[in-house]
Amino acid sequence: MITAFAVAPVVLVTLLIGLRGVAAMRTTSDFLVASRRVSPLLNSAAVSGEYLSAASFLGVAGLVVKDGIGALWYPVGFTAGYIAMLALVAAPMRRSGALTVPDFAEARLASPALRKLAAVVVLVISGLYLVPQFRTAGLVLSVVGEQPYWVGVVIAGAAVSITLVLGGMRAATYVQAFQFFFKLLLFIVPAVWLLTQVGPQVRTEALHPVEFTHFERDTAVTFRVPVTLEVPPGAALREPDGTIRPLPEGEWQVPGGRTVVFPAGSPAPDLAGEAAPGGPGWERPLLDLAETGYPLLGTLSVLAATMLGTMGLPHVLMRFHTSPDGRAARRTAVLTVALLSVFYLFPWIYGVLGRVLVPHLYLSGATDTAVVALPAQVDTGAWGTFFTGLLTAGAFAAFLATSLGLVLVASGAISHDLVPGGLRQLRVAVVGAAAVVVLLALPAFRFDAGTLVTWGFTVAAATFCPLLVLGIWWRGLTVPGAISGVATGLIASTGAFTLTLLDPPVGGWVAILLAQPALWAVPLAFAVMTVVSLFGRPPPWAAAAMLRLHLDENRRSLIADRQAVARDLGHSSWSARRSSAVRRITRRLVR
Repeated sequence: MITAFAVAPVVLVTLLIGLRGVAAMRTTSDFLVASRRVSPLLNSAAVSGEYLSAASFLGVAGLVVKDGIGALWYPVGFTAGYIAMLALVAAPMRRSGALTVPDFAEARLASPALRKLAAVVVLVISGLYLVPQFRTAGLVLSVVGEQPYWVGVVIAGAAVSITLVLGGMRAATYVQAFQFFFKLLLFIVPAVWLLTQVGPQVRTEALHPVEFTHFERDTAVTFRVPVTLEVPPGAALREPDGTIRPLPEGEWQVPGGRTVVFPAGSPAPDLAGEAAPGGPGWERPLLDLAETGYPLLGTLSVLAATMLGTMGLPHVLMRFHTSPDGRAARRTAVLTVALLSVFYLFPWIYGVLGRVLVPHLYLSGATDTAVVALPAQVDTGAWGTFFTGLLTAGAFAAFLATSLGLVLVASGAISHDLVPGGLRQLRVAVVGAAAVVVLLALPAFRFDAGTLVTWGFTVAAATFCPLLVLGIWWRGLTVPGAISGVATGLIASTGAFTLTLLDPPVGGWVAILLAQPALWAVPLAFAVMTVVSLFGRPPPWAAAAMLRLHLDENRRSLIADRQAVARDLGHSSWSARRSSAVRRITRRLVR
């Protein structure tokens, strides 16, 4: 019932808005960058709607429940990254005339090999970012609607692919802008309602947390993956016939898929290797990753990944190409910082209330669902169901808005950067990319959305951040330098994640630098890109390309034909794309 009430309207509105882009879509430029005619206000709302993913709408509050107040550094990094993007990247990227990040890479250095490598990086980032969106869609519907996990995953994949096939970037822009304000409303109103309903005792406990040690009421916990619990003395469970059976003290291996009901008053088991919500250090303003004892290092690693990664996210960068000019791109970045700042005032409310009302979710690894689980804990009647439906609708809007941009950029990497193709091939690539992500998301329910998304940020920080910063601000960048730097960042970041998944017997600062490698992978990529470039010679058109990227559009008209610049905005075919705006203008300037 909640599924139909919450999800169906969101999916239906998304599809109807998608129809709006059908008539206006004729070329590749229309499909990928909405003909570059999106206003700053509409674009900033769309960027914000796209940026507020499952990791923001649900994941931040879930991280606060599990890891404590220090998890609020995640939204600080998410928002601060736009300031760096505003200062270093937004306007020059728009002036490049490129359609995608790989497009910019080839335009700046005229290297098809660099273009293909950049396209591979786009696919890696998109995969790491998309899988948790679809995964959380399935998880939320399974919790609030008791639907099988795969139902939410398939619904998300179908809605995203149909909307993009119909309307491309134009449809995605309207959907994302609408869903930003929709999500903002559906996040703020339930937060205010929860604060007024929980009562003074819960509000006091939220501000003065104590460790989760026992169950205050009969609590059902569904373990979706196998876990090891450390059972304290006196713990018990309630059998299906209502009798209470004591649990033996010590380790207890719980198989995946089992549901256990703990009776009121029973001591709560601990999850092996994890600290219980509200325990020592939970109020600490720094993020101590995996309780390794290095909170400052853990916080700096997360900030480096989120801030520098924002600068290199391909689906965010593509949105700046929809601006009419560089000045509009900068205005879009400024408005985006303001809109995101308003949204991120509220996740801490859900986090601290979740620690008091639904701390048991950390046992089953489902803290990502704390936001949608809260209303039913406060009110078991109609109002609780109503606000659960609203938050589920907002969460599903978050999945769809972010997934639209990511599937679009992944299909662009496949059909625009790796394999020559036109509008028809782009549509086929959209369906193919969505189908692959659905298949990847089905077995991925055991991963935290926040962890996977942060890994996506880290790959972007270690690859595209050095390429864009040096490509825009340093004329000495060479093709070998760019390729070696991007490859180094990709290998370093993905290699660290692979080692983390293998669970090596390491701890302390080494474990942090493996789980969050941005702190060393980004400087390494910058250093390799710079040193290798110093041993070569930059392209002969490098100085002219820098002029193209940094001169105001009106001033550039003194040395470039305005009509030619206008034609550059087309990019409606493979041959036109190959002769990109930067290279064409720079060749004219060199003569």
